[in-house]
Amino acid sequence: MKLITQAVIAVSFGAALAATGAHAQDKGTIGISLPTKTEARWLSDGQNMVAALKAKGYAANLQYADYDVPTQVSQIENMITKGVKALVIAPIDGKTLSEVLQNASSRGIKIISYDRLITQTPKVDYYATFDNAQVGVLQAQSITSAYDRSGSKTPWNIEVFAGSIDDNNAHKIYGGGMAVLKPYLDSGKMVIRSKQLAIEKVSVYRWDGATAQSRMDNLLSAFYSTGRVDAVWSPNDGVAIGIISSLKGVGYGSAQQKMPVITGQDADIPNIKAVIRGDQATTVFKDTRELAARTADIVADSLAGKQVQVNDTKNYNNGVKIVPTYLVAPVLVNAANWKDVLVTRSRFYTEAQLK
Repeated sequence: MKLITQAVIAVSFGAALAATGAHAQDKGTIGISLPTKTEARWLSDGQNMVAALKAKGYAANLQYADYDVPTQVSQIENMITKGVKALVIAPIDGKTLSEVLQNASSRGIKIISYDRLITQTPKVDYYATFDNAQVGVLQAQSITSAYDRSGSKTPWNIEVFAGSIDDNNAHKIYGGGMAVLKPYLDSGKMVIRSKQLAIEKVSVYRWDGATAQSRMDNLLSAFYSTGRVDAVWSPNDGVAIGIISSLKGVGYGSAQQKMPVITGQDADIPNIKAVIRGDQATTVFKDTRELAARTADIVADSLAGKQVQVNDTKNYNNGVKIVPTYLVAPVLVNAANWKDVLVTRSRFYTEAQLK
């Protein structure tokens, strides 16, 4: 009897799984195009998106383009040919998808820009992202707050890095942070020895850590043969890793020369560990599970003809139109709150992962 019961349970469980798989494809397939597998956050985004869409009854065709624009275009074309119901796209270069999206739109495919804004085309129905201007505000405030707490009687030396110039998010982050830093720069409380401040000068192509390390090496060599760097505004965690490596290479992080205040974004595991040990001051946590869930809501509601929930209809102009947007709030993480934010409340990580 026990064996029969176990067999019945096994058959029933298998049938349930089969039904779930069938249900996931009842409503069709959604194409998901993401930039790269080399950054942990995009792997997390992809996994979360597939799960969120499956819960809504959709299958997913998830593709990564390895930061190659022609590959991304080709992958999207293939998804269109296979008859996807909607496209969720985080563009490598927001300006390069006009033609392929015209094709998608002509077939009635819904187009959702994900995390990064698709620009220079009217064929974008919705945008789901984090509040990237607020990311910049949080990063800059972590620098100005550290300066204020220090009680310094002399100006702080600060250097600025920005994200990839072809990524709209980089501009939003830069704008948010500059609004906070500008009064400190104007008053002389903070000084940029390199005088490199314009986003065109300080951007890091593809947010690449090695590129950031090379630039930091050059800054240290050219402008810091005497004196120290007190803060470095890094736009994300990958860039921060490159900056930290450069600084450690010339003796920062030792008993004689403490690390500058270094910011970040994405709450990647190596960077949380860097925050805990004091190499990095802060990062910004963006819960990709929530963004994936909100994006799945947009997909499902738009395909069902229901009202789509957005919370910003003014601030995301892609050069052709204002794109209706849902913004998810970011959270600053530092040495004092990392466990509460990332382990206890969000359960995004386990404590063992971060030790």
